[in-house]
This record gives sequence, structure tokens and C-alpha cells, in this order.
Amino acid sequence: MFRITKVLNHNTVLAVKDKSAQEYLIVGKGIGFGKKITQTIEPSPEDSLYALKQTRDRGPAKDIVKSIEPEYLEIANTLLDEAEREFGKIDRSILFPMADHIAFAVKRMENKDQISNPLNDDIRVLFYKEYKVAENIRHILKEKKNIDIIDDEIGYITLHIHTSLDNSKVADAMQMAGAVRKCATFIEEKIGKHIDVTTMAYNRLMNHIRHMVSRAATGEELKVDLNQFIEQNYPESFALAGEICSELGKDLKHEFLNNEIGYLAIHIEQIKCDEMVSE
Repeated sequence: MFRITKVLNHNTVLAVKDKSAQEYLIVGKGIGFGKKITQTIEPSPEDSLYALKQTRDRGPAKDIVKSIEPEYLEIANTLLDEAEREFGKIDRSILFPMADHIAFAVKRMENKDQISNPLNDDIRVLFYKEYKVAENIRHILKEKKNIDIIDDEIGYITLHIHTSLDNSKVADAMQMAGAVRKCATFIEEKIGKHIDVTTMAYNRLMNHIRHMVSRAATGEELKVDLNQFIEQNYPESFALAGEICSELGKDLKHEFLNNEIGYLAIHIEQIKCDEMVSE
């Protein structure tokens, strides 16, 4: 059983479990309707429970709950329900920073003071499934606030959803997207053409860089070394891949192992071939 410490609205309450000192946010349809402080409740399996002890990107959960309107907690909870249906088990503690972000996003849009997201196209491709989940906020905000959210804001919400899958930080996901964008810019400058981010070759390149960065962080090594073959057959792509690995290594403060160059060069060569075919 839970004892209510505060009723936020009809669908959200704060409560303490049994006689413990641990406080929870409980989100569920009608969970707070007609309820008063000190009353006991038993959440249903459909209700969502969030312990107010996590500290994520924007600070302690208790502080966030006090600073934003409850409807944004409900909206974030709805998005996490969608994410759970899509991905299975997720870290739902991101509800607090995500709700905080959504509240600020709505305020910006109401004040016509919207921010840009130069990495949005990369985020959309790199975290495709997360982006599709984040897009559910379109109809939610249209229905609740009569607001048309812009794509750039959806990109930022996507990063929050992504962090629920691998327990990383929004800044880490943003850094990953930035690394991919820098790589694409290097290639564009080399071949003298803009890369179409909707192509399968670009999608594969992005995902390869994503795993490449992950391997550098964990020290995992590729089992096969293709460097000699790739350098002999695709010297320009190999040289560019080496330059990219060097630059990204400096930016991310991770040293890429030498045999990563050949694998990256394969994807660069595929990008170049696609661009030549489309001419």
C-alpha cells in the first residue's frame, strides 16, 4: 500500500510506500481523483511508479517534480509507454528530465522562441526507432496544448528516449550524432558533393560509426584486419578513413585501433559509389 503525500492532479500523485521513507510519483488514469493527503492507495498494474531518488541530466527527481506542471509528467509517461512497447524493458527514470525538457519546449514554442537542432537529420537516421516513438508527441501536444511541435524539438526528445535504452546521458547521444555529422562533412568535402542522408549507404555508415565509437570506448577489437586489401584497392577512401579516425579520436578522447580504418573506408567507398551513380 502507498500513503499519499501530495495530489498533483487527477492522474498523478506523490506517495510513500508502506512505512518507508521512499517517495514515489504514481501516474495512472484517475489515480488522484477525489483523493486526499494521508489516504492509502494500491496502484493497479497499468499505473506507472517512479522512485524520487534518481539524479539524471537536469538534477534530482524531487526538484523536477516540484518545478513543472503535472501534465508534462503525464506526457512523458505516455511516451515511455510507447517506448516500452517498442523496445521492451527501458530505464523509465528518464521521465523526469524528459518531462522537464518537454515543458521548456512548450514554453519556447508558446513564446515563439524555438531553438534549432543542426543534427536533427542525423539523429533521425541514427536513432530511427527512437525518433518514431518521439513523434508520438505531435498528436499529444496538438490535442492538449494546440501546439504544432517542430522536428528539431522531436530530435532532442529522441535523445532522451535513446538514453532509456543504454543508460547513457543525453550529452553522450548528442556527441555520437555530432561525431557522425563530422564524419559526413569530411566525406562531403572530399568528394565535393552533399550526401543524401536518406540512402541506405549513409544509414550503414552512421551505424558503423556508432559501433566504432562504442568499440573504442570499451576497448573491443575487430577480429579481422582488412587494412592492406582496402589500402591497395581504395587508397583515397582509406586515407580519408584514417584522417577521420584521427580527428574523431581527438574529439571523443578515444583512440581508434588501426584496423578500424579499413572497415570505415569500405563505407566511405560505398557512399562515393552511390554519389557517382546518382549523378
